[in-house]
Amino acid sequence: MSIGELASSYAALILYDDGIPITAEKIATLVKAAKINVESFWASLFAKLLEKRNIEDLMLSVGSGGGGAAVAVAAPVAGGGGAAAQEAAPAVEEKKEEPKEESDDDMGFSLFD
Repeated sequence: MSIGELASSYAALILYDDGIPITAEKIATLVKAAKINVESFWASLFAKLLEKRNIEDLMLSVGSGGGGAAVAVAAPVAGGGGAAAQEAAPAVEEKKEEPKEESDDDMGFSLFD
């Protein structure tokens, strides 16, 4: 990830968090205020990308490609954590067995034999 991409991402998240509409000019202003020199196309690229997408959906879908369980658990928390939402997600508790460590005594030799 380049510095321009990272700086533009953070600027867009700051604007979103403050409830300010995300535009190329505002992203460029934030990046310039942080004294970071980036190519000018990054601000317009991120502004065009985020004008048609919901940032909250993008943040919640990061890393969810492997399984749906993480999304199902994260959704009630992001949605306010209502009782109905919590009941919809079943509580699954799995006990993981810890592997037993093998000792040198079991193998019949040690490091200093």
